[in-house]
Amino acid sequence: MCADMIRVRWMPSSGKSHRATALLEDISASGACLQMESSVPEGSIVRWSSAGKEFEGHVRYCEYRDIGYFVGIEFREGSKWSARAYEPQHLLDHQDVAEPRRN
Repeated sequence: MCADMIRVRWMPSSGKSHRATALLEDISASGACLQMESSVPEGSIVRWSSAGKEFEGHVRYCEYRDIGYFVGIEFREGSKWSARAYEPQHLLDHQDVAEPRRN
C-alpha cells in the first residue's frame, strides 16, 4: 500500500488523450491501483512517471467507490515495478507489519 500523488495520461480506444492527477493507492511488480476523480475506460493505455521511472499499462477495471474511481492497471512488459527502481513517498509493506505479541 502506498500514497503518492501522480500525474497520469491515458488514451482510450477513441484515441483522444486525457490527463489527470491520481493517488497511487497500491503498487506491485505486476500492476497498480489508482484513485481518481474520473472514470477511465477498461483497456485504456495509462502512463505516468515517478522519480524518473516510466510506468505503462492497461486498465483492467475501473470501479466507483464512496470517494472516487479506483482504477486497476496491469503493467506492460518492461514497465514492472520494484522498490529498488522507485519507492513511493508513503509505502507500507504488509510483511513489515507484525501483529502485537500477547503475553
